[in-house]
Amino acid sequence: QVQLVESGGGLVQPGGSLRLSCAASGFTFSRSAMSWYRQTPGKERELVATITTTGVGTTYADSVKGRFTISRDNTENTVYLQMNNLKPEDTAVYYCNAKDMSRGWPSRNYWGQGTQVTVSS
Repeated sequence: QVQLVESGGGLVQPGGSLRLSCAASGFTFSRSAMSWYRQTPGKERELVATITTTGVGTTYADSVKGRFTISRDNTENTVYLQMNNLKPEDTAVYYCNAKDMSRGWPSRNYWGQGTQVTVSS
């Protein structure tokens, strides 16, 4: 019973901040690379940030680099996305993704249901 539950979304003014959380269960979180994606109506789902299993390595989309920070707590099986200096173009549904590599190849991908982020004055 795999579960990825996102939380922390909401309405915020431009320049404001939000922190998203994704609580994971039902798989080996510590052997899973974690990512945040986002999607707006009529657009493809976009990769926002990725973090390696130990949290040592991170990757960001150019559009959020310097403003967003991805982190993880392997004790709590939770991944976070700290979003600062939010812009209207950041408005989207944000999804948590797990790439589970604990049982070899191919890896298995799991998705949360998403949390809405709206940036508007």
